[in-house]
Amino acid sequence: MTASERGRLAAVPDPTERPAPPHIGLAEFAAALADGTTSSTEAVTSALDRIEASQPTLNAFRVVRRDKALAEAAEADRLIAAGTRLPLLGVPIAVKDDTDIAGEPTAFGCGGEFAPKTDDAESVRRLRAAGAVIVGKTNTCELGQLPFTSGAAFGHTRNPWAADRTPGGSSGGSAAAVAAGLVPAALGSDGAGSVRIPAAWTNLVGIKPQRGRISTWPHPEAFHGLTVNGPLARTVADAALLLDLAAGPHAGDLHTPAPVAVSDAIGRDPGRLRIALSLRIPFTATRTALDPQVEAAVRRLATTLRALGHSVTVADLHYGILIGASFLPRSMAGISRVSDAMPGAVVDPRTRANIRFGRLLGGPALFAARQAEPLLHRRIGSFFHDYDLVLAPTTATAAPRATEIDGIGVNDTNNLITAACPYTWPWNVLGWPSVNIPAGFTDDGLPIGAQLMGTASSEPLLVSVAAQVESELHWERHRPDPWW
Repeated sequence: MTASERGRLAAVPDPTERPAPPHIGLAEFAAALADGTTSSTEAVTSALDRIEASQPTLNAFRVVRRDKALAEAAEADRLIAAGTRLPLLGVPIAVKDDTDIAGEPTAFGCGGEFAPKTDDAESVRRLRAAGAVIVGKTNTCELGQLPFTSGAAFGHTRNPWAADRTPGGSSGGSAAAVAAGLVPAALGSDGAGSVRIPAAWTNLVGIKPQRGRISTWPHPEAFHGLTVNGPLARTVADAALLLDLAAGPHAGDLHTPAPVAVSDAIGRDPGRLRIALSLRIPFTATRTALDPQVEAAVRRLATTLRALGHSVTVADLHYGILIGASFLPRSMAGISRVSDAMPGAVVDPRTRANIRFGRLLGGPALFAARQAEPLLHRRIGSFFHDYDLVLAPTTATAAPRATEIDGIGVNDTNNLITAACPYTWPWNVLGWPSVNIPAGFTDDGLPIGAQLMGTASSEPLLVSVAAQVESELHWERHRPDPWW
């Protein structure tokens, strides 16, 4: 029996049993707390116990906030008893360790000693205002550079669907925590696919929202506009709810799109859409190829969309070289900027090489890269005169082995990550929304993802379509067979 088949069997609940709190949706979780079915103290204790039991094997967390989270859960129980109602009051969630939590360090995957932060990031402030209890900070690779979650400072984070595989990166700790049922949802960040890639490789929904939708404050923007914060969850509704609650500007943000209510799109009929199925790999300097099993899964998803009434046409996006020339300076200069703000960080030689490269690209090349974005918006935006959205693979392969990233040089690293993950980064350059949805499994039981891609502020449209597909495929019922 494959891992996929075991997961499907494990996903079928006993109808005589009440679902465990981590396996119900965020809104249902909050309702269970509000009506006294369980308490926040019980739910948070259970989540913390699962996290700590899994740490030696799954290794999803860099920081576990047991004492603080339990104190916050007790306060949530007091508020609930007093009649307070908030969307996530008392619900345990996690955030990625590039996001500040007051009283905790932000190591961003690096080794070294870091002082605790004095203030919450704006996204954390908003989640706390919604009542969430943040149980910990999840692992990420050094400065978010890789679609792997590993580093000398903490080891390898493993994929709940296969212990020898990576959950992806750089939000791999958040993805592993949600896929393993440690928490019902988590916040990640996406600078070149870092929410969508781990979502694809762990059978989750991952939303890369419009640039600025979720504030990156205390940074006015992250990685020169490439990186945005986004949710990972089992269902479209949970991901949309977490997005809505974390969204909103800080006065210091550089990007402040008009607000949208993404959760309102759940169950809304998007009408008959014109969808382009684009399997073409964007320009890379490395030889890449789409795995046949991934291609077959994405084509099956296209068939599902046709059955839902949409027009799906094979029509490849032609990104061109300019978009790659715009991505590289912003990415590398961003790595250098973050490194400069973390004196004393201990990092891999490959990271040090990227930091040096970023300093070279941080002048005229970076300026030119930023200036190219309006042209790219017009050129790629013209594709949407004929189509409403694009369906594409999220990755070119299923999850690689976690140790494949170990002990190799810069060139081999670049070849490895580009071969596996060539599809997601253009939408970071554009700043537009993209949603990963589960698309099935390989013959070996490894999850496959596909991304729905839209133009500026199209999150409601993408979410409405994703929810349509979920109602047909019910990927939320498929869970890994626990080994951790």
